[in-house]
Amino acid sequence: MPEGSILIADDDAAIRTVLNQALSRAGYEVRSTGNAATLWRWISQGDGDLIISDVLLPDESAFDLLPRIKKARPDLPIIVMSAQNTFMTAIRASERGAYEYLPKPFDLKELIAIVGRALSEPKERPRPAPKSEEFESIPLVGRSPAMQEIYRVLARLMQTDLTVMISGESGTGKELVARALHDYGKRRSGPFVAINMAAIPRDLIESELFGHEKGAFTGANSRSSGRFEQAEGGTLFLDEIGDMPMEAQTRLLRVLQQGEYTTVGGRTPIKADVRIIAATNKDLRQLIQQGLFREDLFFRLNVVPLRLPPLRERSEDIPDLIRHFFALVEREGLPPKQLDQAALDRLKRHRWPGNVRELENLARRLAALYPQETITAGVVDAELSQPALAAPGESHSGDENLSNAVERYLARYFSGFDGALPPPGLYHRILREVEGPLLSAALAATRGNQIRAADLLGVNRNTLRKKIRDLDLQVYRTGNG
Repeated sequence: MPEGSILIADDDAAIRTVLNQALSRAGYEVRSTGNAATLWRWISQGDGDLIISDVLLPDESAFDLLPRIKKARPDLPIIVMSAQNTFMTAIRASERGAYEYLPKPFDLKELIAIVGRALSEPKERPRPAPKSEEFESIPLVGRSPAMQEIYRVLARLMQTDLTVMISGESGTGKELVARALHDYGKRRSGPFVAINMAAIPRDLIESELFGHEKGAFTGANSRSSGRFEQAEGGTLFLDEIGDMPMEAQTRLLRVLQQGEYTTVGGRTPIKADVRIIAATNKDLRQLIQQGLFREDLFFRLNVVPLRLPPLRERSEDIPDLIRHFFALVEREGLPPKQLDQAALDRLKRHRWPGNVRELENLARRLAALYPQETITAGVVDAELSQPALAAPGESHSGDENLSNAVERYLARYFSGFDGALPPPGLYHRILREVEGPLLSAALAATRGNQIRAADLLGVNRNTLRKKIRDLDLQVYRTGNG
């Protein structure tokens, strides 16, 4: 039979009643209050083996109370509950020493299981006091159960150096999660360096990662630092790790096993003080079976697996996300926008093959191209029903199809101005919106041949590669460049 005394603080009498009944039936002694003052008096008297508290109490925030509790009774586990289900709530709970954060509404069985673990585990040493700086909100938005679980996992990982493998479809926000782990973790004072394996020629990846010495290969006219050196003391984000060639995989495995590497053409081992976060939109286990990815490297990278759900699996987050994106573009100088309920319902029915990135692009188009403040379902339906640019693998006839695709895409942008050109101040926004689809159309028209695509666009091949990397484009590969 479980043993232990639990103190509950929540100003909602119904929640206090439910928790009292559930925990009492589980065998615990329970006392509850609706304010922080009574809770603090009980704690000061040495009462309670575990605390369950809402964040917002009538007389004091639990976040303000937590440091005093941890100072007075550092071994006392505290479970924090909140209806403010944001990433920052989970982070603040973790920083202030909470044992666990639970979003409301919560599952009673899960809560009782957490209580059992907290009371049975060995007492931990108190965590270092958090730094005093306050962080601005970051673009991890959503109140769905899937996102709440991600917030809780991230909060637990912030003060560790554990290697994390982020999986998810393109556009789900893998780099945002990697940046959050860095920006809110103990390495936040160091650099965050990202490299996309799919955007770098395979014969240059080792040099990009580990650097090279002068004369290491043709064209190596001077020593060059690699991403590991650039990320020293910080975080290295290896995006699309499934596209890493075998030779580079072997070098990366050595770093993870021994904590050191050598530059291309170098002989002296260099110590690596870098946290590794990897990401993929591919099934790495399938690549292992195909002999394209090292199994030992997979297990070294997959210490903490984190799957980001596609937007279609968390459609309840769409209203919060669209408001977030409208707020972003408003701060960038575009007029304020909102959606009526029918428009929101239309968004929830969409399948979102491009995930959150597709939703952000839609928000930017709506803000830039439509004069009305309230966007209706008809406008949203028209935008979502537009034929997409030709996808990789479809039939193309080179320059003509590329030209037609670009013409159709530009026509969509200019159609909202009744034949007139948009205001000059919007050209930079339109350029950013058009650039990605334009490059995608060129790559699709040439079936992934980057040399041919660069010729079609009239740009240098290196410039095209940089754009592919910067815009995180998915490249259709034929093996011809």
